[in-house]
Amino acid sequence: MKEKAGFCNPSGKKMDEGFMAVCHRNMPIFEIMEGVPASDTYLTLSGRGEGFYKEKGSKFIAHAYPVTTEEEIQACLDELRKQYYDARHHCYAFRLGPKAERYRANDDGEPNHSAGDPILGQIRSADLTDTLVVVIRYFGGTKLGVSGLIHAYKTAAAEALAEAPTEEKIIAEPITIQYPYDKTQEVMRLIDQFPLVIENQSFTEACEVQLAVPASIHAHVAAEAHKIPGISVSA
Repeated sequence: MKEKAGFCNPSGKKMDEGFMAVCHRNMPIFEIMEGVPASDTYLTLSGRGEGFYKEKGSKFIAHAYPVTTEEEIQACLDELRKQYYDARHHCYAFRLGPKAERYRANDDGEPNHSAGDPILGQIRSADLTDTLVVVIRYFGGTKLGVSGLIHAYKTAAAEALAEAPTEEKIIAEPITIQYPYDKTQEVMRLIDQFPLVIENQSFTEACEVQLAVPASIHAHVAAEAHKIPGISVSA
């Protein structure tokens, strides 16, 4: 289930139409206007999902999680191993990072590539990152063969991902502009030209605005800001 852009907010407060969730590195989610380049967006989970598949007595219980670090992944695995302490296998796969640059698949004792890879394939098919899927197997006494295992792990993982809500996030970088009060209109005109987020601002004799800028236009926005005389730009 994909949430509409503009309704993904950790506070649970409904955002206005035309806004979407944003992920800044090491920063919370906040609002941003539409118009962000597609290259700066990625899809992830905003909540958990569960799936279940049964074949010849074997039970496959799947859990999907939103995660951002390997420490979070380990915590999820530890939690499930305690909950399903008597299960034979805890197979999993994950993708991490805005570009899914880190990933792993683990068969946990099943035949090579029969469990972790099918799970990872479902995460990729859904075009998700910062996502972990764990599938716990209770052996039912009858061997399924490699093809049967692939189908079982793939099916359970797909169901968990289908049940999990998703959200679109944006990769942003900071720019801070310091300027005298009489430059306020020029700075605001610059901000209005681009899909930027004002994270913080102060209006005194020495004004400051902290911006979150989509990564692909960061250099361009900084260059345009430097064209305004009498201001200081940190990017």
